[in-house]
Amino acid sequence: MSYLRVIPLPWEEKDGGEIPILYVTDSPEEAGKLRGCGKAVLIYLHEGNREQDFSGFLYAVQDPENLDPEYVGKVYRRQRGLPWKILETERCLVRETTPEDVEDFYRIYSAPEITKYMEELYPEKEQEKQYIREYIEKVYTFFEFGVWTVVEKKSGSVIGRAGFAYREGYQDPELGFIIGVPWQRQGYAEEVCRAILAYGWENLGFQEVQALVMPGNEASLRLCEKIGFRRKERVTEGGREYIRLETGGV
Repeated sequence: MSYLRVIPLPWEEKDGGEIPILYVTDSPEEAGKLRGCGKAVLIYLHEGNREQDFSGFLYAVQDPENLDPEYVGKVYRRQRGLPWKILETERCLVRETTPEDVEDFYRIYSAPEITKYMEELYPEKEQEKQYIREYIEKVYTFFEFGVWTVVEKKSGSVIGRAGFAYREGYQDPELGFIIGVPWQRQGYAEEVCRAILAYGWENLGFQEVQALVMPGNEASLRLCEKIGFRRKERVTEGGREYIRLETGGV
């Protein structure tokens, strides 16, 4: 007889008008049926089913009766296409990016001050939305971190992006950040970057983090040095020159 556990999530908000529920099963047949109905599924792995085919299911546990509520919520959100909340600061919420954020990104990137030192978005919004969909699937799901969306809590407005990425040819993760022009010079970038660095040390186990900043971007260089980065060298990437900075966790 197969194992099946139904876990209602204690969320105040409902998902599409329904109570959020995560199903835990040790049966590939049952798991397939549930997924076919659009349900969120967590696999229970044990000695009796390790040889069975659970390909396509991202999350599995060995002790389904003692699940961490935060983990349960993250598994549900990932399978339902809902963004993970990463952290909060006094004024901001940092969460995973969604395709719906793209409209706000184009407004932020329309300022010449932004694109002077940052790579531009795709020419078409649908291209950028597809990139975000693939990013969620291939980066968030695999690494469980990436570049996230920054939201001002008071207004609910998307005001920028910040997070970690791996750059080809480098071992250490890279901190990246961008705050829209209307919210600059108000301390948002420092507030968010300090919190993200702390998250990297405490939750992701990072030992060193780098930042690559273009010469002339004095505001970003000053911020990086203020939060503990040290200038190391000049490098060229993609035809652009950067100052590479490093910082280490305490």
